[in-house]
Amino acid sequence: MKLTITYAILIITLSVTAQTGTIKGRVIDQQSGLPIPGVTIELLNQEAAKGVITNQNGYYTLDEVPLGRQAIRFSFLGYETITNGNIVVTTGKDARANAQLIEAFGQLDEVVLTSSRRKDRPINKLATVSARQFGVEEVQRFSGGRGDVGRLAANFAGVSAPDDSRNDIVVRGNSPTGLLWRLEGIPIPSPNHFATAGTTGGPVSALNPNMLENSDFFTSAFPAEYGNAIGGVFDLGFRKGNKDDYEYTVQAGAFTGLEAIAEGPVGKKNGSFLIAGRYSLIGLIGAGAGTAATPNYSDVSFNLDFGDRKLGNFSIFGIIGNSDIEFLGEDIDEDDLFAAEDENAFVNSGFAVFGLRHQIGIGKSSYVRTILSYANSSDEFEADRFINFDTPEERTIRYTEVDNAENRIALSTMFNSKLSNKATLRTGVVFERFNSEQLSRDREEQPDLNGDGDPDLTTFINIDESLSIIQPYVQGQFRLSEKLTLNAGLHSQYSDLNEQFVLEPRAGLSYKFNNTHKISIGYGLHHQLVPLPILFLNETVNGTVQQTNADLDFTRSSHYVLGYDVDMGKGWRAKLEAYYQDIDNAGVEPFPSSYSTLTEGADFGFSNDRVSLVNEGTGFNQGVEFTLEKFFSDGYYGLLTTSIFESKYEGSDSVERNSPFNNGYVANLLAGKEFKIGKVKKNTFFVDTRLTIAGGRYETPVDLQASQDAGFEVLQEDLAFSEQIDDYMRWDVKFGFQFNSAKKKTTHRFYVDLQNVTNNDNVFQRRYNRLTNEINQVDQIGFFPDVGYRFTF
Repeated sequence: MKLTITYAILIITLSVTAQTGTIKGRVIDQQSGLPIPGVTIELLNQEAAKGVITNQNGYYTLDEVPLGRQAIRFSFLGYETITNGNIVVTTGKDARANAQLIEAFGQLDEVVLTSSRRKDRPINKLATVSARQFGVEEVQRFSGGRGDVGRLAANFAGVSAPDDSRNDIVVRGNSPTGLLWRLEGIPIPSPNHFATAGTTGGPVSALNPNMLENSDFFTSAFPAEYGNAIGGVFDLGFRKGNKDDYEYTVQAGAFTGLEAIAEGPVGKKNGSFLIAGRYSLIGLIGAGAGTAATPNYSDVSFNLDFGDRKLGNFSIFGIIGNSDIEFLGEDIDEDDLFAAEDENAFVNSGFAVFGLRHQIGIGKSSYVRTILSYANSSDEFEADRFINFDTPEERTIRYTEVDNAENRIALSTMFNSKLSNKATLRTGVVFERFNSEQLSRDREEQPDLNGDGDPDLTTFINIDESLSIIQPYVQGQFRLSEKLTLNAGLHSQYSDLNEQFVLEPRAGLSYKFNNTHKISIGYGLHHQLVPLPILFLNETVNGTVQQTNADLDFTRSSHYVLGYDVDMGKGWRAKLEAYYQDIDNAGVEPFPSSYSTLTEGADFGFSNDRVSLVNEGTGFNQGVEFTLEKFFSDGYYGLLTTSIFESKYEGSDSVERNSPFNNGYVANLLAGKEFKIGKVKKNTFFVDTRLTIAGGRYETPVDLQASQDAGFEVLQEDLAFSEQIDDYMRWDVKFGFQFNSAKKKTTHRFYVDLQNVTNNDNVFQRRYNRLTNEINQVDQIGFFPDVGYRFTF
């Protein structure tokens, strides 16, 4: 041990003439989650070899690091050595590189294995299959991403999102409503601007990627600590601010808007603050949003960390977001994605989450983490319809009113213990208390019972209801040998709305043939509550208004996964994964019908006339996915993902149909290259590109004659989701420069992101136009150049 420390201190630092930067971070034990003092960190640069060791709290700072992408190695006696080979060092901001070391399986007097830090492997080490991590650099780097973590995930295998208007995530053929969002360990509502109640996506993300730490994304059979979801999980974490120096960033982009970020130290206990605010710019540009209306949105995010104290580590985090837009009929044309010419519509939405997080070590191998949070999401929609539009008899009536608000209090507590270098135990509970206030009134498809000549303004939902969900769990990792690892656990879920209790076993087994080949299998049973807008629909029974869907049980889903992973060397890896998902207990109508709750989430809102549902619907998703990835090294990266899948469901008529999410296939090709420029090669020119192709979505055909007779769109529900729209194709190209100052701690970054460079006409939908009495095709957003500038100091 003394030799290791002495070696680290005596590493020779070679002098360089170019401006340098700093790498800092923290090293923890992967199993116990506690810091490791004395870890050696070496800079693997032949021209500027350097080394430091972590302090008693696991922190380290590596100064005078040459600019550009660098590699560092973490080593400690008795632990497996790892290498992080993709750290971007600039003058304007300190680079962060945290590490989790795992204790060697065998003898403790030597390091038995050296490996690389793999960005594809999840941070949560209790995940075996269908999981990967992503970082802020990827969100900002990929072309066409708009700084949106949802759109980033669309590049991963098993994910389909061929819709430019929203960042809804279709995971392996599941509805976007099957996705769970978590922030700092607690479930949160949809973190998007212009989101609607019950959905998990939106047109613009309220998550600022500059706030995020490396995070996890799961597409199937996720570990036992995650519940109330059957599709996938976004497990996000906020990074901490710089605990040593004050740093600032200002930037502007067409989609991300105007932004300012500040961070720096707080107190003398390694505390820090991080705060970021954004305001939309796209309304000023007036293009690329799919509408002529002006969207306004803003958000503020923060993370205040109070450092390492005797009572543990406390932090306060949060997001506040607001958005609004006015669709005025006189400004709308027939190709608008969101509005109509004979209507004035007004949209307001809000999103907020506040949390208090506490973590304290217990002994030398355990910790308890507790998070208490409050979250609110709201959306209001009002529409005034012009009757006898564009005639002398034109008049205006209130046609639609929606006012939804959800308040959520959540408490999560988890105990994690490293039992030995071969076993880890994690147990905890998540409690959520929902209060849902919903009002939905509409004249669409309603009779004129009061004889005033207009369809009646009918109330579909008018509730102020509360419910609680409790989710205890226990899980563990067992390293049965150096090659064989078992992750297993049990999740349970209880809802006091219908007093339903379920148990969900989860298990994953991985076997390493050697350092380059690994096979994995996984199983998970998952349940999810029916979306609240469906659960609380009104139905008049014997003259009394009732919520006849409130007794619906959880939808149930069994996941089966088989994966094969190959490390091809020199930064290349390949992965093949096959899966099958069996779904039952979905809500369907009590008479023969094509409807199922599994089809909800394909639009901006939910059905308002599906009542007295029963849990007799079924469905399945199956597919094969392939990933070929070149991690960023030698100045370039590449990613090829291909998914071939099938998504089917059955309503109460027992007819097997395509789900609206059954694209059939999705393929993504991404690549990027950096070129060092300037006399001392401290600046960078970069270019990135992305090509996406996917099968078209399935739609229910419009009954034109019935629609013309009724004056509103009537679908042929006996032919539900029988027509497939054209395939989707989009090519994006991004390029720019990064300049590091030679004298000051500043960095400038410029980019131009050419989205849909071929101006391909991807179909948005085919819908009945009540003004022309025709079925019109509406296309998605065409070519749009996004530009941005970032200044860090």
